[in-house]
Amino acid sequence: MHHGIKKLLLLGGGHAHVHVLSRLAQQRPADLDITVVTPYPYQTYSGMVPGLVAGHYSETDCQIPLEPLIRAAGAKWVRARCSGIDAAGRRARLSPAGKSRSQDDILPPDLPYHLLSIDTGPVIDRQRLEEQIPGAADNALIVRPIEVFATLWPQVVEQAQERALSVAVIGAGAAGLELLFAAEQCLRTRGAAGARFTLITGGVEPAASYPAGLQARVLRRLKRLNITVLRDTCVGLAPGVVKLGSGSELACDVPLLAIGAHAPAWLQGSGLALSESGHVLVNEFQQSTSHPEVFAAGDVCARTDRPHPRNGVYAVRAGPPLADNLLAAHEGQPLKPHHPPANTLNLISCGAGHAIASWGPLHAEGGWVWRWKDHIDRAFMARYTLPTA
Repeated sequence: MHHGIKKLLLLGGGHAHVHVLSRLAQQRPADLDITVVTPYPYQTYSGMVPGLVAGHYSETDCQIPLEPLIRAAGAKWVRARCSGIDAAGRRARLSPAGKSRSQDDILPPDLPYHLLSIDTGPVIDRQRLEEQIPGAADNALIVRPIEVFATLWPQVVEQAQERALSVAVIGAGAAGLELLFAAEQCLRTRGAAGARFTLITGGVEPAASYPAGLQARVLRRLKRLNITVLRDTCVGLAPGVVKLGSGSELACDVPLLAIGAHAPAWLQGSGLALSESGHVLVNEFQQSTSHPEVFAAGDVCARTDRPHPRNGVYAVRAGPPLADNLLAAHEGQPLKPHHPPANTLNLISCGAGHAIASWGPLHAEGGWVWRWKDHIDRAFMARYTLPTA
């Protein structure tokens, strides 16, 4: 078939790649050399971060250790970030993961590949954020990268014990709503009395992209918890102040920013075909429309044939077909199309102990929905959490 070793480069430790690694642990072609590039030794599972904020999960409950998965797959781990791709030359450029622990973390300037898969997860481009919302990079508590947010939240809880805080969540998609409900529950039970909570929706209805039944339930829940809903945009942040599109200002101790993520800036100039928003354009095989040896899944890509929301549900679903197609591409076999589901199960947690569900036109809520979500999330974690050596 082909001669010599082929190099498979996995950029990122997102939901789909976690599955690819567990699959490679079961069947790894002998002539495949696998390298994983990711800055963190674990993946923080975004679906459980609201539970972490609510105080229901510990940090380790929400983390999938990547090293055991990488080891089981017989892969090498390079602790770094991608800083650019040369699609024509089939190379990825790297930059250090963060504060260098020691001088022996010398990075190769770039890594060659025969096959490349990108699943780097959602990012906030701080430069673009500053253009969108001046002052946000310095004054907001930003939900991405989730690994950083998870370490900062406990500091907010400490502050809240000393005095009543005013919290504003900017962004009324699922991430913003779950964060707001979780923060409200945590600070009401563990913080000083009198905390105030505001949702700044960006001018739309809360949960605007979801079915009407779920939206109505979300609104009722916000009202019941006395959370102020401002259908306005955030146009700037200063210390202690959120500036609104209407011209008014909201005094606020903790602005939590949960707006949609951006495409990574390093995709620009890669030579890969990109969407208008800068995401990797992929076909029904999760394969780059311009470079057949490149695959992408999760938040970093856009389907040309079937656009769908960027969320964890779709990212998790893309894992098995991505693993199939990477192995098929390596063996020179035909690829299989991945059909994202038309209806997905949407579960929005309202703190720990209550959640709202929708599937197509059906919707429901209650403690049982939350227990069901908790069960699904824990099962996902257990499936990919290997014993650490």
